[in-house]
Amino acid sequence: MSERYEAEQIEAKWQQRWIDADIDSTCDDPDDSRESYYCLVMFPYPSGNLHMGHVRNYCLGDAVARYKRMNGFNVLHPIGWDAFGLPAENAAIKHNRPPAEWTYANIDQMRTQLKRLGLSYDWSREIATCRPEYYRWEQWLFTKLMEKGLAYQADAEVNWCDPCHTVLANEQVVDGVCWRCDTPVIKKNLKQWFIRITDYAEELLADLDKLVCSDGGGWPEKVVGMQRNWIGKSSGAEVSFRLEASDETLDIFTTRPDTLMGVTYMAVAAAHPLAQKAAESSLDLARFIDECSRISTKEADIETMEKRGMPTGFNAVHPITGASVPVWVANFVLMGYGTGAVMSVPAHDERDHAFAKKYDLPIKQVIKPVEGEWDIDAAAFTEAGELINSAQFDGSDSVAAKQSITEWLSEQGKGCERVQYRLRDWLVSRQRYWGAPIPVIHCDDCGAVPVPDDQLPVELPTHLQPTGGASPLVDCHDFKHADCPKCGKAAMRELDTFDTFMESSWYMNRYVSPRSDRAMVESSAMQRWAPVDQYIGGVEHAVLHLLYARFYHKLMRDAGLFSSEQGGDEPFKNLLTQGMVLKDGTKMSKSKGNTVDPKSIIERFGADTARLFTLFAAPPEKELEWNDAGVEGGHRFLKRVWRLLEKLEAPMEGEDDAAAVKALRFTIHSTIQRVTHAFEHGFAFNVAIAAQMELSNALQAFEPKGPSGSAAYREGIEVLATMLAPFVPHFACEIGEAIGMSEMAIVSQWPVVDESALEQNEITIAVQVQGKRRGEITIAKDAGQDEAMAAARADASIAKWLENMQVVKVILVPGRMLNIVVKPA
Repeated sequence: MSERYEAEQIEAKWQQRWIDADIDSTCDDPDDSRESYYCLVMFPYPSGNLHMGHVRNYCLGDAVARYKRMNGFNVLHPIGWDAFGLPAENAAIKHNRPPAEWTYANIDQMRTQLKRLGLSYDWSREIATCRPEYYRWEQWLFTKLMEKGLAYQADAEVNWCDPCHTVLANEQVVDGVCWRCDTPVIKKNLKQWFIRITDYAEELLADLDKLVCSDGGGWPEKVVGMQRNWIGKSSGAEVSFRLEASDETLDIFTTRPDTLMGVTYMAVAAAHPLAQKAAESSLDLARFIDECSRISTKEADIETMEKRGMPTGFNAVHPITGASVPVWVANFVLMGYGTGAVMSVPAHDERDHAFAKKYDLPIKQVIKPVEGEWDIDAAAFTEAGELINSAQFDGSDSVAAKQSITEWLSEQGKGCERVQYRLRDWLVSRQRYWGAPIPVIHCDDCGAVPVPDDQLPVELPTHLQPTGGASPLVDCHDFKHADCPKCGKAAMRELDTFDTFMESSWYMNRYVSPRSDRAMVESSAMQRWAPVDQYIGGVEHAVLHLLYARFYHKLMRDAGLFSSEQGGDEPFKNLLTQGMVLKDGTKMSKSKGNTVDPKSIIERFGADTARLFTLFAAPPEKELEWNDAGVEGGHRFLKRVWRLLEKLEAPMEGEDDAAAVKALRFTIHSTIQRVTHAFEHGFAFNVAIAAQMELSNALQAFEPKGPSGSAAYREGIEVLATMLAPFVPHFACEIGEAIGMSEMAIVSQWPVVDESALEQNEITIAVQVQGKRRGEITIAKDAGQDEAMAAARADASIAKWLENMQVVKVILVPGRMLNIVVKPA
């Protein structure tokens, strides 16, 4: 063994040995009796280079997977590539290369980088979402959803970016501009494809209760709360306001039917048909509507922006009083939420109050405080209270009035009780090239026809070069022309591609049977592996990705691919959301010039040092501040452990020191206890590594004299090598080989605590004099008050506080503290 720790040589040596031994492959043998464990880290977009966030994420997952293998589990630990999407297309445009060529080159590069880190992936299960054998199955599922009416095409108001030439999700519009090119986004009405996630809203909400948050398990409460908020269940009433001189109605949803008698105006979205109709005869209104089409649709932005509006000239009829109510267009009403219309009650809603004051609209109070008065002109009263100015409902408690007014509306045919969700149907079509083709053929006679199973996959031509304008599929004759599967006449393919969330929402299930050409997933494989035992990824995916993945899992279940008993109703049992890697207090970013290249760290210190630092520098769920000194400190620790072997090779002569051996074995087995607890309860790897550093220090201070001393020292190094294996696997294997372990450290059995080693005859407790800590004493475990007091008097640092003092009272808290109360003698 080399006297120096040569990381590059050691890591290359062991990576080759692991490949030769095929130790990372998952066993699918049905006769394998080991318990299964599925560890999954969110797969990367192939950008071309790993960043430190990647390193942290994948090292977290690798530590978990290796620990579980060492505890006898049959572990599934796969990896793949989230390879479709706008970033790859834009990069390909910039470099004048087809996106497929760009993407596959990046995959090759990043695969090499991941392997250099020594991550224990089963590479035989590698997938890339841009491969036809993968997206074939989401195309298949989409056609089944069309048959069930769960996938449909409809006109919708969307965020449109001209330079990117595509629809954007609300989350991709920042301050009214595109998140990628900073161009102002406009609203457009386009025919788009949707999946009815709203049909699953109640189940998605109810099943959050299955994701129990607990010590070391479940989902973080914050993420569960974010999911609940995004689904946004509200109970209330749907109310119909008839338009004057018309048979049409303006339907609204409200959670406050108790305030119905206080409605003084209605507000509709700029894209509402009534607003569009009014704009036909008003140039000013048409201009205002055009302005509204360019503002952000994010709720946070709408909440803070100036509220503006214009009257439409239309009036609605109040369903109870028959009064005429003016209808306005308002920039704070969104067509995508509810009906695109709201009733406005300025007296009891702060936003409506501000709008009414601005445009001099009436404010009618219909609820008053139970006690005291309220200046309704100064501010809206939004609390519960007693109804006033509400005809037959006067005097009612506002909470009870919600029900009674809703019942009255229902009896009169003017409304009904209703539950509404904030969640909108999932818009899955995009107007870009680099994505999975939507498997639909448009026929003039037959309409939108799903592509038959035997014609799947609809393959994306990979030789095309996008330019940033319209998708090159528009001009690809061989792709867009097809025969109608129903009537055989000439027809056109759908030219939109899927939102990339479609690929990333089911990949976890594909890994269980990644090469199956018979089904999207094999039910027997789902029964063995699903759901994922531990999912790891960034908290930025807490809403959309996780919500869509949960939804997709249920769609696959209901398509008959597996049952609840085989694959569960939820895709992920446990979720760990790791914090970002920061430098100089901010997220690493090329634009900020504060990135750290993992390659340079690995070349200088080795992969194990890079792994160790990212796992030790902070708890996994917290942000990690990059620290060059911390990296160097991690490397020094490995070298210190390396030097421990010197004493093993030449043990000191002398008699056994029973007390020293006992103390060392206590440290060894208490460390096993602490590290095991860290793995089993929340993955506090920083704590686990700190415990091993303490064990290393104890070994360094220990003198291995005599047979029992040498045996204890060897035990300590073997335990240290074994427990370091999930974190620094190459280093651990090298240490293990040097001390003659029978098998590689990474496949050895996780050490078991020897309870007898934790038994102690003596304990150390604190001593307080007059309530202030004055020192510590070591006494027999079963020592009484007199023995403890004698030990305190014998300790010079404590005895000086007892000089010229009379002991008034002595309190011994067994195992913890001796408290001495004194007064001047």
